[in-house]
Amino acid sequence: MNDHAIERLAELANGDAWLTHRGRFLHVSLMLEVGEQQYLIRIREGSVESVERGPFVMPRWTFALRASSKDWSAFWSESPPPGYHDLVAMMKFKRLRLEGDPYPFMTHIRYFKDLLGRLREGATA
Repeated sequence: MNDHAIERLAELANGDAWLTHRGRFLHVSLMLEVGEQQYLIRIREGSVESVERGPFVMPRWTFALRASSKDWSAFWSESPPPGYHDLVAMMKFKRLRLEGDPYPFMTHIRYFKDLLGRLREGATA
């Protein structure tokens, strides 16, 4: 998993009509933190509008997903080990932190699982 793949998230996600349909009522700014590197992902009506790479001075986001680079690498591997196969599993084992407003994340959890799963090695666009 490299930074370039995250920066291509809009291209990877917006080509999936079912994914954008699933998020059609979603308007959110997500802070994705991979180790020390931050990405601000803006989603509108299920489409990824932009992915900005930090650092940021005072970013505005609805919620943040934060994990170490090692934990994200395990999640994004082609065949993730147990406990890394799912965002909720990562939270359960305290490998992933959800900060901010949990409501849009929980009400669209399948969208976010599929969106971030797009970055998995071997995933098809």
